[in-house]
Amino acid sequence: MSKYMQSRFASLEAYVPGEQPQDKKYIKLNTNESPYPPSPGVLAAVNAGEAAKLRLYPDPECKVLTKKLAALLDVEPENVFITNGSDDSLNFAFMAFAGPETPAVFADITYGFYKVFAQLHGIPARVIPLKPDFTLDPADYYNAGGMVVIANPNAPTGLPRTRNELEEVIRRNPDHVVVVDEAYVDFGGESCIPLTKKYDNLLVVQTFSKSRCLAGGRLGFAVGHKDLIADLTKLKYSTNPYCINRLTLVAGEAAVDENEYYMDHCREIMDTRKATTDALRGLGFEVLPSAANFIFARPPKMSGEALYLALKDRGVLVRYFSAPRTCEYVRITIGTPAEMAVLVQAVREICG
Repeated sequence: MSKYMQSRFASLEAYVPGEQPQDKKYIKLNTNESPYPPSPGVLAAVNAGEAAKLRLYPDPECKVLTKKLAALLDVEPENVFITNGSDDSLNFAFMAFAGPETPAVFADITYGFYKVFAQLHGIPARVIPLKPDFTLDPADYYNAGGMVVIANPNAPTGLPRTRNELEEVIRRNPDHVVVVDEAYVDFGGESCIPLTKKYDNLLVVQTFSKSRCLAGGRLGFAVGHKDLIADLTKLKYSTNPYCINRLTLVAGEAAVDENEYYMDHCREIMDTRKATTDALRGLGFEVLPSAANFIFARPPKMSGEALYLALKDRGVLVRYFSAPRTCEYVRITIGTPAEMAVLVQAVREICG
């Protein structure tokens, strides 16, 4: 840290992205990207003609994409907020709905950025431990006294809660915003977006990075009451109103038009997830019942770190988290059936 960095950031622990090594070719099962390409319409939309328009600013209101998404989600355009990845939506939510006197309330094992955003903005965090089996008890979040943030399905566990369970959390926090982070909801979860018509304190955050194959495009969105969206828009316009580039906008519009293409691939990933889960359990692994595009697995007779390193040595990348409660596990993104077959064979060799 330089001598010029403000002291309030001295203890900030930045988010650590999944590794992107360039030393050799890997089967990447570590960052929950889709193993499938964007839809044909997206590839056609991102063309030379659109690239030539990069000299012009993009539409800061993202009007076309907002209208298309609203129609797909059965909400009004005023209920949709477009951002540069879902992390932007979450960042703005922490800025808008939590603060020194309004803590952020989230689980101890969940998406790592929640803790970072709380530290970044000087927000006290109330961290609630998951149960010993890694499940989240919705009752722990009743009358929480701050902005509640729940990833559903959770990461890195992949475990979901039902819409009815989360509705009770929303109902029992009438004076604070409840943020439901649905980055992985299309792989077997139950979205809370319909509840945004009933509750003015609910914000649902989703992304194009996972189920819509656009991790490199950096596109996310939030859905909520129009007043919440107006709050987020004010912050967006106070930082970077042109945060969605032109090519990402047209890619997002085409992706919404071809939604069934992506839902078909989600179903394929769910089938591959089941096959991989069955294969690993057959080798003695503990695998949590995931509703995401990854699984959280504990190998027999070795640590999570040892398995991670052995797989990396064989050209297969998975994600390892060194915290005490997660260090015996690895998180494995679901790739194509062929990629998962390589993983399972490597595991057989490693585990004997």
